[in-house]
Amino acid sequence: MKTFLSPFTPEQEHECLQKIKDGSQEAKQELILRNMRLVAHVAKKYQNSDEDMEDLISIGTIGLMKAVATYKENYGSRLATYAARCIDNELLMHFRARKKVSREVSLYEPIGTDKEGNQIHLLDIVESDEPDVVEQMELARQTKQMLKMIPAVLSEREQMIVTRRYGLYRQKPMTQREIAASLGISRSYVSRIEKRALEKLRKNFSGEKNSLSF
Repeated sequence: MKTFLSPFTPEQEHECLQKIKDGSQEAKQELILRNMRLVAHVAKKYQNSDEDMEDLISIGTIGLMKAVATYKENYGSRLATYAARCIDNELLMHFRARKKVSREVSLYEPIGTDKEGNQIHLLDIVESDEPDVVEQMELARQTKQMLKMIPAVLSEREQMIVTRRYGLYRQKPMTQREIAASLGISRSYVSRIEKRALEKLRKNFSGEKNSLSF
């Protein structure tokens, strides 16, 4: 992996953005170079594909260039947050065009099974041994979006089971067996309701992501 320049401080980034407003192409190139580490970070999500990492970085750099060209400081977020989404979007468009992935990686992407044989999703993983600022920001954004979606698309029983299962709204997470015992129903019934609820959320969440454009 190449060694990239360190990102700008907020003050340096602001100064550079002001120069870009004045038409400085040198400032634009410098801002792109200072965010190449972000491109590499986002591209790492797809390193298990059959694409070469250098190619992924090249594709992601196109997204970064678009981000730098369209970013406005009044967007309410740092350039890194906006650029990470643009980079990821560029990579996803590449994979869709090549038909090498069937859908976007999301909080609901299955990554394995638990002891009870149920699928584990990225939604279940809320912490990392080595937290990354970009990942944390994107996870926080997606989690906020998902929490707003729950009461809009789920029934009361589905809301209750998903909330207890994943410890949402600061509740303690519970196993399917614990939920079943508290409600006086079978674990398999809890599992069916949970899976149905997650499928509803996945479809709505994917629909909103697909509607985004940069």
